[in-house]
Amino acid sequence: MPAQRIIALDAMGGDHGPEVVIPGADIALVRHPQLEFRFFGNEAQIAPVLQRFPKLAARSKVVHTDVVVKSDDKPSQALRRGRGSSMWLALEAVQKGEADVCVSAGNTGALMAMAKLVLRPIADIERPAIAALWPTVTSECIVLDVGANIGASARQLCEYALMGAAMSRALFHIEKPSVGLLNVGVEEIKGVDEVRQAHAWLKEIKDLPIDYRGFVEGNQIGMGAVDVVVVEGFAGNIALKTAEGTARQIAEYIKAAMKRTWLSRIGAFLAQGGFRVLKEKMDPRRANGGTFLGLNGIAIKSHGGTDALGFASAIELGYDMAESGLLARLTADLISFHGKLEAAVGK
Repeated sequence: MPAQRIIALDAMGGDHGPEVVIPGADIALVRHPQLEFRFFGNEAQIAPVLQRFPKLAARSKVVHTDVVVKSDDKPSQALRRGRGSSMWLALEAVQKGEADVCVSAGNTGALMAMAKLVLRPIADIERPAIAALWPTVTSECIVLDVGANIGASARQLCEYALMGAAMSRALFHIEKPSVGLLNVGVEEIKGVDEVRQAHAWLKEIKDLPIDYRGFVEGNQIGMGAVDVVVVEGFAGNIALKTAEGTARQIAEYIKAAMKRTWLSRIGAFLAQGGFRVLKEKMDPRRANGGTFLGLNGIAIKSHGGTDALGFASAIELGYDMAESGLLARLTADLISFHGKLEAAVGK
């Protein structure tokens, strides 16, 4: 039997607040009946929505607060004014051991700043990263960092490799995940100094729990060339949003082509089963949820504009991370790596 898990939800986060967060929790509860929920936010707004879902209400508790982090708040503003907010309290529930996972669709910068302060980085991690699931032609891969930081040192890129591999083991049950560094080419002379230095260390340091494959290019991500793609946050965020936009563009092309003539409409009708499978495969809601890796607790960032199904996916991602025992394995991997790195640099 799966263990009972408590999910702390920032009910006021995202574009729609409780109107999406609560139905999303209900979908997750149907799939995982052992879950319990803690909703943090304005009780006057939460209660009427929660009443529409009696089974969810029976397994939920509402913690009231009037303080909400705004979508346009800078991280520094959120830290000054956000203590006691729905976002802060949801993270604090994880820190206190009152919940296993925090999920928020709120301000990304504010959530990262608060998570670092409340949950604290593990094992001398300088910068936690946001890891995202990325659909490929084979299954899915993990890409990090997709927006937590601008730039990354060689050491941080190596840490991302270990963190992404730990997440891959947790979600995909791959004991030694394949890892690649995203670069402008696969040749060893290409790339900025930090990427080339990380490449050298990952090749040199032995007995890491990864199968390091070297450099990969952007067009190889969707082909499933590796299980984990490592990149600094600026380029990673651009790559992620470009891929999302391209998927929507292709969908519009297909829709328009299928409506051009009566013959194409007939073809579309006959192929509707195949199109349904394609739509499900390309649906960004299935892979919604960025994981903050490198913290003493599990925090998931949901897309702010997602719907209930997408928010449910973010909850399920957090549940899977908690069930896998990710944090203990990740901490051990990073402590081991730091020792080996110090030895390698000291040669």
